[in-house]
Amino acid sequence: MRPGLSAKRLVVKVGSAVLAGEGGLDPDVMGEIARQVALLRQEGREVVLVSSGAVAAGMALMGLPRPKDMPKKQALAAIGQPLLMAAWWQAFAPLGLYVAQVLLTAEDLSARERYLNAKATLRALLDLGVVPIINENDTVAFHEIRFGDNDQLSARVAALVEAGLLLILSDVDALYEEDPKLNPGARAILEVEDVEKVLAHAGGGNPLGSGGMRSKLLAARLAGRVGIPTLLLPGRRPGVILEALKGAPIGTYFHARRRYRGEKAWLYGLLRPKGELVLDRGAVQALKERGASLLPAGIKEVRGRFSRGEAVRLLAESGEEVGVGLANYASEEVARIRGRKSGEIEEVLGYRYTEEVVHRDHLALKEEG
Repeated sequence: MRPGLSAKRLVVKVGSAVLAGEGGLDPDVMGEIARQVALLRQEGREVVLVSSGAVAAGMALMGLPRPKDMPKKQALAAIGQPLLMAAWWQAFAPLGLYVAQVLLTAEDLSARERYLNAKATLRALLDLGVVPIINENDTVAFHEIRFGDNDQLSARVAALVEAGLLLILSDVDALYEEDPKLNPGARAILEVEDVEKVLAHAGGGNPLGSGGMRSKLLAARLAGRVGIPTLLLPGRRPGVILEALKGAPIGTYFHARRRYRGEKAWLYGLLRPKGELVLDRGAVQALKERGASLLPAGIKEVRGRFSRGEAVRLLAESGEEVGVGLANYASEEVARIRGRKSGEIEEVLGYRYTEEVVHRDHLALKEEG
């Protein structure tokens, strides 16, 4: 059983290994993907594409191998990005569909205002009947603000647009119990209930792809934890999206485990919250078992610097991540009231915003396992 196949809004991630041919981008593959998207639009579905391929296109044009250093990779991405968009335009135009380029960095989705702006823009594009084509803005992204690869980006975009299903088109048929290149008799895994149990299967990928299987599993985990199932499919197979959405046992389906929307989905997907709060055992238990807010009495340690309203990561004393929430007090204030009762906040600070350091309505708990 694969819930989510009838979802109205889909995010489709296309890997560079799917799009790249001998001389750069493969127009036949891109045309086939566009054809399937057009048919989905006729069914009343909305589709957002997350497309790799800019670096591969730049490499082909310049006749260069894949660079190892970031500046050259960013330069090739800048060269290849207009080629990638032109190729998508040529694929969709005969079908009567327009496309729009959207370039994002992790920082764009970490800042709440920019996150909401991106969300509104994508909503407007879908309302206009345009197919948004999203890629990481490689030319300005650096290590601290990178998603890492477009698999991770696609999971966060799926949360951003509140998609009902994430589809990852890859150069592999499915997730296998063993590497099929090493063991031709390895069996495909059609459905995964808990992605944590299969992360050990992750391995490297096609040289033109930067993600590999592990990255796809991590993307499926992130999407699943905000309630969005993921379907890994062989991207170069004609009609594969349409067949899979009709229920054909193709690829690997990753079930979703939790449903967060809006602010909580944003919190859950943050790459780098501004600071950390270490909690005692009682506070951790209250958050997990009773859905309580975080009070100052349960805070053992304050790490990093953050302002009121910024996101902080909540940790158990063991280092286990409990969740992410919005702080009602700045780091200096929390350091002064930690371990105190809520009734003492005004006595210590001279004022009190709220009795909670993090309110449960602005807290996304991490799942165990």
